Amino acid sequence: MSGDQKVLLKGHASQYVKLNVGGRLYYTTIGTLTKHNDTMLSAMFSGRMEVLTDSEGWILIDRCGNHFGIILNFLRDGSVPLPETNKEIAELLAEAKYYCITELAMSCERALYTHQEPKPICRIPLITSQKEEQLLISSSSKPAVILVVQRQNNKYSYTSTSDDNLLKNIELFDKLSLRFNERILFIKDVIGPSEICCWSFYGHGKKVAEVCCTSIVYATDRKHTKVEFPEARIYEETLQVLLYENRNAPDQELLQATSSVRAGGVSGASMHQYTSDEEEERTGLARLRSNKRNNPT
Repeated sequence: MSGDQKVLLKGHASQYVKLNVGGRLYYTTIGTLTKHNDTMLSAMFSGRMEVLTDSEGWILIDRCGNHFGIILNFLRDGSVPLPETNKEIAELLAEAKYYCITELAMSCERALYTHQEPKPICRIPLITSQKEEQLLISSSSKPAVILVVQRQNNKYSYTSTSDDNLLKNIELFDKLSLRFNERILFIKDVIGPSEICCWSFYGHGKKVAEVCCTSIVYATDRKHTKVEFPEARIYEETLQVLLYENRNAPDQELLQATSSVRAGGVSGASMHQYTSDEEEERTGLARLRSNKRNNPT
């Protein structure tokens, strides 16, 4: 604007100055602005730096003026009540850092740390409709694992171990979601059309595998529902779906190398190979990498 000019401001500590901070007007003394020697405001108003003034004598400071009143009160008293919300404290922190007011900045940082709410390690969506499920899968950059679990869908009595196996499937889902939540989107479905317990695995928005854990068995007088717990196969499919982490199509050689692994994981004979969760994950991934190294493209 015409009339704006830069000047070196020298005056007595009791001299009042007019400040225009981002459109907010303040009136204070040079003594207040220079009370703390190691701040930018002290340098600006001690005569060591030029300040910009308009035609009416207002000193222009190109910063947000919302919290400048708190800045002035801190310079006057050495302490000040902080804003109530984290957003306002963060805004004040930015201004304190700009003006090099170290003590005020440290107070803001401590307040933000104290007020910081702990973030959950893992969030599991519980879907309310099939449309919502498809939207979650298509919009996520991660592969997805969905567990459908609905005990009320059953119209026959359960076999003796079915209740325990149903709980084991749910526990395994919780365990896998905690371990792989940063790499895989886990979804729980309790409104599925007919499944009692079924795992689905998605890569790049498409279903790539399914493990159904229920079947009907026939007794002499009636039918029973049997719930199984194919732990090894579920682990294998989870490791397999990790190949879809990247948006590029998964390597065909790796898919071929794991096809025999998945087939072996279904049979009861292979169940003894999985002595722990960590060993299963380690050996499965090691097998994929070994095949990749031995058959380079």
